[in-house]
Formats: sequence, structure tokens, C-alpha cells
Amino acid sequence: MAQISSDIDGAAKFLTQGELVGIPTETVYGLAANALNGAAVAQIFEVKNRPSFDPLIVHISGIEEVEKYASHFPEKLKNLARAFWPGPLTLLLPKKEIVPDLVTSGLARVALRVPSHPLTRSLLDVLDFPLAAPSANPFGYISPTQAGHVDAQLGDQIPFILDGGPCEVGLESTIVGMEEDEVIVYRMGGLAVDAIETVVGQVQVRDQSSSKPDAPGLLTSHYAPRVPFLVGDLDELISQAKRAQKDFAVLSLSRRIDELDSSRSLVLSREGSLSEAAQNLFAGMRQLDASGAEVILAEYMPETGLGRAMNDRLRRAAAKG
Repeated sequence: MAQISSDIDGAAKFLTQGELVGIPTETVYGLAANALNGAAVAQIFEVKNRPSFDPLIVHISGIEEVEKYASHFPEKLKNLARAFWPGPLTLLLPKKEIVPDLVTSGLARVALRVPSHPLTRSLLDVLDFPLAAPSANPFGYISPTQAGHVDAQLGDQIPFILDGGPCEVGLESTIVGMEEDEVIVYRMGGLAVDAIETVVGQVQVRDQSSSKPDAPGLLTSHYAPRVPFLVGDLDELISQAKRAQKDFAVLSLSRRIDELDSSRSLVLSREGSLSEAAQNLFAGMRQLDASGAEVILAEYMPETGLGRAMNDRLRRAAAKG
């Protein structure tokens, strides 16, 4: 299994040698490689079994790094970066030739982000290259929010995991770009759309899925447990499962299902806090996936703030691949 440590120098050594390293961010753990090393980036796709048409996010140390990798930085997106970097915001910008086409899946824009996790920020400060880092899990499976999640799934394929504790946000970053003069949210995530609109005004949310996405994390079936995952009205889903005599588990915002053992009824936030629920979403899905249940039943979150992004993940988890 991989070495798990908070040693930044150890992580930097492996990355400099072209190896893959699991890294913590405030959103989820990433599977990192030197973004300018095509051979290293190719390993990400191989280890994750990720389609080569699904582009990667490039992590940089600060806003001043953007000009190295992007040919143009529109003022509206620059204002978002000033407001929310470091943080769970990814910007799609026209790429420079220095960025390998494999990173962007041949697309003209590169996805750039400045993570806020202190360990990974320190790691980026000591490296002389940016890090391409999708979530550190097999492609399509639940994103990892703890070092142990990475080790359990990929630890036999990578040498090192930088342990930064549990992720604070727990949802992937929000991806934003521009088309002509309009700001577009391509993927909802850890930065609420409402917050973005306080800086740039009204935006268009384009949350449709694609078999050839323009931005990372937009495939229809994604973030999915191994067992069947259904989302909708809990009472209806529970009744259907009982009629079918299915052994079920339940994922809810704050509602406890008394007839189930606590290991099968997972409450994301007793107080109904969407920020707390977002932190616990992927870990909760992972726990129920390992519970032995035949099917996982989940309810939608309130369609406000981070609830919108959580519902996007729930829909993708329930989609048939």
C-alpha cells in the first residue's frame, strides 16, 4: 500500500520524479501529477481508468501563476479569482501551448484552480510545476474525502498519499468560464452559485451532462456507489424497496429512519445544515456502499446554496452508465 504521511518534501520528491501522489484539498482528495509532464499525466488516466476525453483540473499556487498557463484572463473571471481564490473555484481559460493537450483532452481551454488546503498550498510553493489532479478514486466512483479512502482504492498503484485530514468542503470545485460576455457555471460545486453572482451578476448554469464534456466532472454517470443508488421521495422509495423485498440503506439530510440500524440510516446533518451535509456526502455514500445493502435510497437536498451542487452529485450517482 502507499506511504501515508504529512511530509511535504516526500510528496514533492515523488512528483518531481514523475510519480503520482494523493493530495488533500478543501474539496476532495486529488490524484496529482506534474501537469507539464505528459507521461506523468497519462498515468492518471491509466490508474483511474479515466476516459481520455474527460479533461483534468490544474492546481496552481496563486493568481499570479495564471499568465503562465492561460493566454487570456477576462476581467470578470479575474474578479472571481480575486474574491474566491484560494478556494473551491475552477476557472476555464484559453490555454497556452505549455499545457499538454492530454490535460485538456484536446480542448482549447484549461481548468485552473488555487486550492486552499494548507498542506497542498505549501506543496505547490516548493514545486516548479503545477499539478493536474482529478479526484483520487477509480473513474466514476465516489470521490475520496480522507486519506484512507484514497489508500483503500488506489494505494496499491501509487507510492505516496499526503495526509491532510478530512476535507472541509467535501464537494468538488465549482467550474466557471465565459462564452462571449456571459459567465457560465459548467459544474456546480463547493462554491455556491449565489456567491458567484454577488461578484459578477447573473450567471447561466449549464448543468447538462455530456459524453464529451467541455469541463471536468460532467459525464452523466459519475460519483456512483457500486450498488444501485436511487434518489427521490424517501417514503416512496422505501415502500418500493419493501415490496421488492430489497435489503436497503438510506441517505438523508436530517431524517433518521428508525426501523433501520444506525449503520444503514445515515444522516448527513442532524441540524439540516447544507454545509455540514456537503462535508459528509461522499463519506456517507461510501459507508453505505460498504454496508452490505442491496440498494441505497437517498433524498434530494433543498435546492438552495450548496444543496444545488449536492443534488447534481446525487443525480449523477443515480444515473445509469
